Amino acid sequence: MITRKRLASGACVLFAALTAGLALPSTALADETTAAAPKVNLLLDVSGSMRARDIDGQSRMAAAKQAFNEVLDATPEEVQLGIRTLGADYPGDDRKKGCEDTAQLYPVGPLDRTEAKTAVATLVPTGWTPIGPALLKAADDLDGGTGSKRIVLISDGEDTCAPLDPCEVAREIAAKGIGLTIDTLGLVPNTKMRQQLSCIAEATGGTYTSVEHADELSDRVGQLVDRAADPVVVPQPAEGADACAKAPTLESGLWTDRAEFGEQRWYRVDLLPGQELRASVSVSADRAVSPSYGVLLRAVTVHGREIVRGEAAGNGRTDVVSTGLRYPKPERDDDDGKAATEAVCLQVTHSYSGADGVKTTPGLPVELTVDVVDGPSGADDVASFGLGRGWWLLGALVLTGFVAGLLWGWLSRWRFAVWRTH
Repeated sequence: MITRKRLASGACVLFAALTAGLALPSTALADETTAAAPKVNLLLDVSGSMRARDIDGQSRMAAAKQAFNEVLDATPEEVQLGIRTLGADYPGDDRKKGCEDTAQLYPVGPLDRTEAKTAVATLVPTGWTPIGPALLKAADDLDGGTGSKRIVLISDGEDTCAPLDPCEVAREIAAKGIGLTIDTLGLVPNTKMRQQLSCIAEATGGTYTSVEHADELSDRVGQLVDRAADPVVVPQPAEGADACAKAPTLESGLWTDRAEFGEQRWYRVDLLPGQELRASVSVSADRAVSPSYGVLLRAVTVHGREIVRGEAAGNGRTDVVSTGLRYPKPERDDDDGKAATEAVCLQVTHSYSGADGVKTTPGLPVELTVDVVDGPSGADDVASFGLGRGWWLLGALVLTGFVAGLLWGWLSRWRFAVWRTH
């Protein structure tokens, strides 16, 4: 009897050990997946000024709630999302208490859409605008894990809790080297708010966007949340030259620079036969500028001959203007059989102009994307006057028109001859 009990006990222990052994790998895998999940913390200004009704006939708070509901519905499953507020609870005049008014509305983690929407629905514009303290807390919310981390700050005013400068706070967060990006959105912005939110975003490699319509807010927040799920691409600094001959050589990647008002920046890309250069550039206004502006991107040879260009214009409704170009280099070899490398120079020029008293330095942020890929077959045909393979269709139409003209002329002469006979 005792032997049977011992055998049974041993079997139970062995079964438990095997079960644990099987469970551990899957548990470890789940923990690893969770640790690598991208995280986003939406930081919403709920100060008293959010009551203003100047966004498509509704209050700023109503527009923000609408945007949050749409974004929560579309958030990718792999993104861990949280919501933090600032100025949502303390309505009084005590500065110290008002500058401590930040709370985690929904913890960063797997998203329960119903619970998150219910929490957002309870928000009422209340108090101060402690952006600096809220950024510190929002960064703490994202502590841990190896995935990308992003704070999306939505505010309608500048910080009211100086001397804790939000821009300095953002620089401190960037200096920690935790890979945290802060994107900022300004609702119905003024000059001071634009400068502060731009500075916060710039300190961490994020973006600033001004918003005056509800659909713009929904679209932009949704884009930033989706971006968190994309592979992280770290921009590399590049210092453009003032002439093609001095330009630095860039490889495929994302590059950042600054260009002052009226300044040209030159970069160089080496291209082999059969490869295609795809380049795009964005120039951002991180300070007050005149409402009419544009950006020009040119690809030229080292001898100054223009190959292709891209250009775009803005009218003051957006802070960023972008354009791009493509250049396929034909398949061709030198006489000795070696591939001939071509140096293509990229010229970036913008026509932003600053208002009176606006600082010209540092220059405006420039983001340049360079991609060198295998070109399409028949690169000469693709580059021909922008028609590409449309030449075949054009030739067929011309031939058809010529034959139709001959037939119509012959038929007309025959009918005329018959008419004269009768």
